[in-house]
Amino acid sequence: MKLRLERYIFLFMMPPPIPLTIVALAAFLLTASSHAAESGKRIEIAGPVTADVIRVIDGDTILVAAKPWPQQTMEVYVRLRGIDAPELKSACAATRDAGQQAREALASLTNIQGEIQLTHISGDKYFGRVVADISLSDGRNPAQEMLLAGYVSPYDGGRKAKDCASLW
Repeated sequence: MKLRLERYIFLFMMPPPIPLTIVALAAFLLTASSHAAESGKRIEIAGPVTADVIRVIDGDTILVAAKPWPQQTMEVYVRLRGIDAPELKSACAATRDAGQQAREALASLTNIQGEIQLTHISGDKYFGRVVADISLSDGRNPAQEMLLAGYVSPYDGGRKAKDCASLW
């Protein structure tokens, strides 16, 4: 028993090692925070980027085949800047119905359009989706059309109202 006790005493009597791990951790945190600060900057592409609407997802999001370069096409979800549509998967039946109406209205606006133009394109809080202003081939802005018709509400990126009583 005495031998084991001496081994433990030996461990406690050793001088603490140079806090290299603390220095490394501090360097990592400083680097990570500077990258986070850089990534917090919104990168925006002025556009225009030509695209074809593949389908309407909901009242404020479409799937497009964007053509950023010659002979290059990429599918991307685009949220229409400045509007918020009622959620199709809401627990509230009135909100779901309003969401379906908004989706149908956006589909009718984009249905017969040829190519559309995406401008002021930036990343969204959800990976794989961008936020953009959209111009239809006839020059109209579908977000503004949806707002004027009362299908959607203005949205600036903040918190959304989740009250079922506030009908769209």
